[in-house]
Amino acid sequence: MKDITLLSKGWSLHHEGKALSAVVPGCVHTDLLAAGLLPDPYIGTNELDVAWVGERPWTYSTHIGAATAHERTDLVFDGLDTATEITLDGVELGRTHNMHRTYRFDVTGRSGELAVRFLSAYTAAEAVRERTGDRPNVYPAPSQYIRKMACSFGWDWGPTLVTAGIWRPARLEHWSTARIARVRPMVTLAEAAGRVEVHLEVERSVAGDGRRLTALATVAGARAEAHFTGTSGVLTLDVPDPALWWPRGYGEQTLYELEVVLSAGQDVLDTWRRHIGFRTVELDRTPDEHGTAFTLIVNGERLFARGVNWIPDDALPSRVTSERYRRRLTQAAEANVDLVRVWGGGIYEDDSFYDICDELGLMVWQDFPFACAAYPEEQPLRGEVDAEARENVVRLMPHPSLVLWNGNNENLWGFRDWGWEPKLGGDSWGGGYYLDLLPRILAELDPTRPYTAGSPWSGDWERHPNDPAHGTHHSWEVWNRRDYAEYRDSVPRFVAEFGWQAPPAITTLRRALPGETLSPDSPGMLHHQKAEDGNGKLNRGVGRHFALPEGDFDRWHYLTQLVQARAVAAGIEHWRAHWPECAGTVLWQLNDCWPVSSWSAIDGDGRLKPLYHELRRLYADHLLTIQPDPGGPTVTLVNQSAHPWSTAVALRRFTTDGSQTGLGTWEVEVAPRSVARTRVPPQVALAPGAPREFLVADADELRALHIAVTDRNFDYPRPRFDVRIEPVDGKGDRVDIVVTAHTLVRDLLLQPDRLAPDATADRGLTSLLPGEDVRIRVRGWTGRDVQAVRAALFCVEPA
Repeated sequence: MKDITLLSKGWSLHHEGKALSAVVPGCVHTDLLAAGLLPDPYIGTNELDVAWVGERPWTYSTHIGAATAHERTDLVFDGLDTATEITLDGVELGRTHNMHRTYRFDVTGRSGELAVRFLSAYTAAEAVRERTGDRPNVYPAPSQYIRKMACSFGWDWGPTLVTAGIWRPARLEHWSTARIARVRPMVTLAEAAGRVEVHLEVERSVAGDGRRLTALATVAGARAEAHFTGTSGVLTLDVPDPALWWPRGYGEQTLYELEVVLSAGQDVLDTWRRHIGFRTVELDRTPDEHGTAFTLIVNGERLFARGVNWIPDDALPSRVTSERYRRRLTQAAEANVDLVRVWGGGIYEDDSFYDICDELGLMVWQDFPFACAAYPEEQPLRGEVDAEARENVVRLMPHPSLVLWNGNNENLWGFRDWGWEPKLGGDSWGGGYYLDLLPRILAELDPTRPYTAGSPWSGDWERHPNDPAHGTHHSWEVWNRRDYAEYRDSVPRFVAEFGWQAPPAITTLRRALPGETLSPDSPGMLHHQKAEDGNGKLNRGVGRHFALPEGDFDRWHYLTQLVQARAVAAGIEHWRAHWPECAGTVLWQLNDCWPVSSWSAIDGDGRLKPLYHELRRLYADHLLTIQPDPGGPTVTLVNQSAHPWSTAVALRRFTTDGSQTGLGTWEVEVAPRSVARTRVPPQVALAPGAPREFLVADADELRALHIAVTDRNFDYPRPRFDVRIEPVDGKGDRVDIVVTAHTLVRDLLLQPDRLAPDATADRGLTSLLPGEDVRIRVRGWTGRDVQAVRAALFCVEPA
């Protein structure tokens, strides 16, 4: 049986003539931080002070011994970041040029000092640029010339931290006769019968060449055995009537263990195990009266995808553990998300990421790592892209959660619409990857899943790549230049990116900017705002709806977070109301990689923004909304569940003093996976531009509120409410904060981290009518100071 020796200890990082203790997996930044030789790049403006780390070469070393009873010893690296020269006892083993690949070297019988010398990523990229010539890039960085996480070089939400190091595990593998080199399971489902075609490749030792081998595959009680003397074979397993894997909210996430055992006679040589799931996935791209559809279909069920974009969860990705993946992905599932798009400026995530998505029922849309730049198609990059894609397609294809491959992020759009085409002058730019190489690799290796050439992409060059009526659409004009109400101006077929910024939680800011008097334009705040004119866009977004507070940072902080949640709600409510014409929204973005003002719902320290709680409401199976319409507002109920939704709707008109001036009630049944709309009855309708009236719709504990003017033009009363604190029986780490309203209280928000840094609340923005109360459960704080609670509560106030 194969033996493995992990190479996680005993490493040194060489720095200024000294050998520092190093950790594998890790990177230069984490090792220098541990040695006290680097300030935390996430604090203040330290990012600028550590730029030198990415500009110089680094060497890691350890001693390995190859003493073993086996015939062969391989040195295996699961991830090297990025351009390396590797030597053993002074003799070169090889060179690497790709963060996204694994590497294997035969070190049989050899021992001595193992040294991995990392070139500066800038140096390696510039060498490729010299060979291929310049290509356009949205950012002033050479990310398109090296197969490395593009956002290492900085993004409009991320720091410039150009990493280097052994970022995934390293090990010695000792084996004899043969080992399993690759397993490619093709999992299909037809007429309730499951089939797994196991495409097996083995590597043989010299002594094992030509020896008869046996491969045994088992799954769900089925078994198949093959005998062969070559290096490959196919085993087919038929599973009658397997339980299906479903996305969360549609059914169970049934997983089966697939095991492959390689033997020679009675000797087990190697084993391979993965969990798989039986399900079908299709992508409907049929032309229709609205344009061209983009609708995911799983097990025959047409879906409105409730998605989020995922970026690397740390700018130093070796720090992201499986526990951290589980925490973040569980947060996504608890916000009723069912699809996670792994964005193309990052990485292929660790296996544990996809395992957790399998378990939680989170569909994965996987970008190939190309983003916002024109990529040369010449060597040496073309060979790297081919090898990287083949390896990762095979690595990820066992996962039933993976439902879509995507060629790139915004590069087709950039080629046609951002001035790249004339600058290129006929040079390659990546189109051959997205429209030829990658689909050919997938047709060969993983034909069971759909592929789209890019996001956004309208399907062909006859249309603008970001045409909202065809395929996928990125909606950025609203955030960049317009008011969020203008999300309602169109109905894209699938919104693959859209979003609105807000700063992180106040405690996150205080940790990241110690000693700074916080203001929107204080030095640290500006440094932790990477978007072009980011604060200007934040202020204009607030100013269209509220009086922009002057000199009151806490108020500004609340209003920017409120507007972020309102903006996303405006988009998702509108687009969900137009199902099935619109078949999905993928919020930009779920998470952050450091403390920063960004579009995220969860900030860089893992604290939940109000947007997170709003997302939970917006992505629930049942959604109630009042939608503006040229013919008058409509009360819209969206039912994404598999069952009819029978409910009573109460629509009331109020004046700002709390008087009810109109009432309409009706029964409604919303069919499964459908939308029901009712025009607001005349007896309840608001007068055009009414500044003192508003509508409230209630159905099954859901509420929608509608005013006909912007908040700054609405005659809000001065909010009055009482606060009391109640202990929770049997729960010593939590209390209930009960707020009772005496006036209209719009968008009440408790910021729990103002009570204690790690405190959390179970709800976000809440609107109350006079006499109503809300119970907010707080964990991580058990105080009884009502004034402290009042200081942590915010709501809309008169202009």
